[in-house]
Amino acid sequence: MAEYHDDLRLAHVLADAADAATMDRFQALDLKVETKPDMTPVSEADKAAEELIRGQLKRARPRDAILGEEYGVEGTGPRRWVIDPIDGTKNYVRGVPVWATLIALMEAGETGFQPVVGVVSAPALGRRWWAAKGLGAYTGRSLASATRIGVSKVGRLEDASFAYSSLTGWEERGRLDDFLDLSRAVWRTRAYGDFWPYMMVAEGSVDLCAEPELSLWDMAATAIVVQEAGGTFTGLDGRHGPHSGDAAASNGLLHGELLGHLGG
Repeated sequence: MAEYHDDLRLAHVLADAADAATMDRFQALDLKVETKPDMTPVSEADKAAEELIRGQLKRARPRDAILGEEYGVEGTGPRRWVIDPIDGTKNYVRGVPVWATLIALMEAGETGFQPVVGVVSAPALGRRWWAAKGLGAYTGRSLASATRIGVSKVGRLEDASFAYSSLTGWEERGRLDDFLDLSRAVWRTRAYGDFWPYMMVAEGSVDLCAEPELSLWDMAATAIVVQEAGGTFTGLDGRHGPHSGDAAASNGLLHGELLGHLGG
């Protein structure tokens, strides 16, 4: 586990640097925003944060590969850092504080690449979460000031809190009726969006969440935090880890029922 301690410390250093860069431009009146080919926004802060993280990784881990949302894949090998410089760019550009930098380390294994380290840093909320394989999941302002977190023990769907991002993705997938059926079956629903529902699952304040369309950089860091907190993270097809292009996360006790409603 020693290498994960070192990698986790490095991930925090990267997150500190990214936080400084993104907060410096958050709510700036002259923030430059472009539209990518997939019609999603990208700001100058997204690009600057990813460039900063990549630069530090090249110095600290020159043999590791890097995959980032803005600049793609660089390098090869059994270790790959996966970066989303700003998860929640639409919130960021509108001045909504719910956004985070996601940093994960994935290692190749028998089941393909799986996350072994993850840091989710949301500086505008004053929150950070992290985990490493076999070391548990934590929240706090730093490694030295941390509280271990764990998922809830809610075992009945009618007592569960369910979080999601929006309705449009489920409608486009042709699963809106299934989504609504689940929302009627649970105790409570809220659309927190982006990284936050997964961190709430890990902390135990939410019991299950799901999204119908995601990229690897959206999920790698959140997956390891949920898993190390004692929860379950799969695709809607039940496939373990962040590889299905969609996500279902829960406290584990309710995962079968979650997939029963939204899987397929």
